Amino acid sequence: MADAAARAFWIASPGHGEIRPEHLPSPSADEVVVRTLYSGVSRGTEALVFQGRVPASEYQRMRAPFQSGDFPAPVKYGYANVGQVEQGPLGLLHQNVFALYPHQTRYVVPAHSVYVLPETVPPQRAVLAANVETAINGLWDARPQIGDRITIVGGGTVGCLVAWLAARIPGCEVELVDINSRRESVAHALGVRFTGCDEASDQRDVIIHASGSAAGLDLALRVAGFEATIVEMSWYGDQAVPIALGEAFHSRRLTLKSSQVGSVAGSQRSRWNTRRRIQLALATLSDPVLDTLITGESEFEALPQVMAALAATPGDTLCHRIRYS
Repeated sequence: MADAAARAFWIASPGHGEIRPEHLPSPSADEVVVRTLYSGVSRGTEALVFQGRVPASEYQRMRAPFQSGDFPAPVKYGYANVGQVEQGPLGLLHQNVFALYPHQTRYVVPAHSVYVLPETVPPQRAVLAANVETAINGLWDARPQIGDRITIVGGGTVGCLVAWLAARIPGCEVELVDINSRRESVAHALGVRFTGCDEASDQRDVIIHASGSAAGLDLALRVAGFEATIVEMSWYGDQAVPIALGEAFHSRRLTLKSSQVGSVAGSQRSRWNTRRRIQLALATLSDPVLDTLITGESEFEALPQVMAALAATPGDTLCHRIRYS
């Protein structure tokens, strides 16, 4: 297996990607060799990384689990990889697995770093696992209650997943808000009410912001009710974002809280670890309605052009899947 051929997507310089050959080491007894079937582009974060917009202060905290290279570039980055085990312990051999690995045709990792897919989850859908994990953590941070009025601002992949999960809490009134009216059909497929920004309901109990824009954060603050919680799930990279802490922010006693998937939400941390959280995310993917969130697919060899296009003009893209032949 030593020096076996593999190919990987690298950000060679900000805004420029390329496919490079990779060396594969011989696996040890407690490692697996995985042949990639699909990977997913986490468009928000990966676009910022592709454009070289990771602040220097976050170079270490923003490292992906199996990242190679350093920010801003050259760097091999990604964390939504689904493949099949070609070599490894008997219990994992030929199993379809998820791993927090970049875009690469084959790779070697410790056996404990892969997660066997539930039988009810096809590999094509499992590329959403990292996004579902983020959505779960965001809801844990928000701590909604039965019957809450919940607004999600931003109908990207994570925002849609948060809305879908929140809508399954008994009695909750869930509203997804986005400037793109074409998100309405996605929201309806997920069983969630959709509104534009001008029609967004006010007096909300929990607001989760995932639009990645200052205007979206401003809207989240405006629709919050008395003593509501606003959870900020957007990551802005090196962008400075103004926030309206005047007006009624203090008189309404609002709570503005950050959420980041790198740490398990504090409310769950004493009982949950990241492995159990990913397993929950994978189990959640058994619902075929989530295929609605995969809006495109490309061949691996086209990834340099695809990533550049998604970073520059994402359009209606939610999750973009990469197919490996």
